[in-house]
Amino acid sequence: MRFASTALRHIQRFRAVLLRAASCLALLPAGSALADGFATPGQITFEEAVTPIAEEMHFFHNWIVLPIIVAICLFVLALLAYVLIRFNEKNNPVPAQTTHNSILEVAWTVLPVMILVVIAIPSFRLLTHQLVVPPADITLKVTGKQWYWTYDYPKDQGGGFEFDSYLIQDADLKPGDLRQLSVDNEVVVPIGKTVHMLVTAADVIHSFTVPSFGIRIDAVPGRMNETWFKAEREGIYYGQCSKLCGENHAYMPIAVRVVSEEKYTAWLAQAAKKFASTKTPDSVHFADNNAPSVAVR
Repeated sequence: MRFASTALRHIQRFRAVLLRAASCLALLPAGSALADGFATPGQITFEEAVTPIAEEMHFFHNWIVLPIIVAICLFVLALLAYVLIRFNEKNNPVPAQTTHNSILEVAWTVLPVMILVVIAIPSFRLLTHQLVVPPADITLKVTGKQWYWTYDYPKDQGGGFEFDSYLIQDADLKPGDLRQLSVDNEVVVPIGKTVHMLVTAADVIHSFTVPSFGIRIDAVPGRMNETWFKAEREGIYYGQCSKLCGENHAYMPIAVRVVSEEKYTAWLAQAAKKFASTKTPDSVHFADNNAPSVAVR
C-alpha cells in the first residue's frame, strides 16, 4: 500500500508538469497575437501574418515542421529513457551479441526519407507560390544604399517619382514613433493589391525583409531581384535590412503603410508633387564602411 501511495504521488506530480507544459504551449499563439507589424518585447513566434504568403509560411512551420520536430525529439527522449532503464548493467548484466538487425536498418533508412518527403511536398508548393509572381497591380522598385532605402514609383502607374527613406534618429522621435523602426518617408501601398517589387542595390549587398509580409529578398548591386506581396489589412508594417552590409546595417529600417485605395490615390498625387524636385537618379554612393557615403553626379 505504501508503494502504491508513493507511485500515485509521482503520477500526480508528473501530470501537473504536463499540465503546466500544455499551458505554456497554449500561450504560444497568444504571443503571436500581440504583434502588429513589429516585434514586441517578450513576443513568441512570428509576427502576425497579413499576406497569403506569410499565412502559408506560418501554417507550414506551425502545423507541419514543428509537430515533426517535437515528435522526433519526444521519440528520441523516450528511446534514451528506455535504453537507460532496460539495458543498464543492473537490469541487463549479460548484453546481447547482436550486431545486425535488418528490420531496424531498413526502418532507420526508410523513415527519415518518408519524413523528408512529407516536408518536401508542401515546401516546394510554398516556394513556387513565393517565386512565381502573379499579375501585378503595382510595380515598385527598391534600391538599397548605405544606409537607407530608395523607393521608385513608376510614372505609368501614377508615380514618376522616387524618394529616400531614412531612419528617424532618437532625438527626433515623436509620440507613436518606434525607435530604430520609424522612418522619415514611409512606403505607401493600397490594401488588397498585388505589389510587384524589383529589388537591387547601389553599393553593397543588402536584404529587404518585412516579416509580416513573409518577404525577404537580397538587394545585389548589378542584379534585379523580384518578389511580391498582397497586404490584406491596413496598418504600418516594419522590417529591416537583414544582411550584414556595413557599420550602419542596423540603422536602415523599412516601414510600409497599407491604406485604402482612395487614400493611396490621394497620397500618390501629393507625393508626386512633394518628391518631384528631390529626384536624383544619377546619384552614386561608393561602398566605404569607414567613411560617410560620397555622392557623385
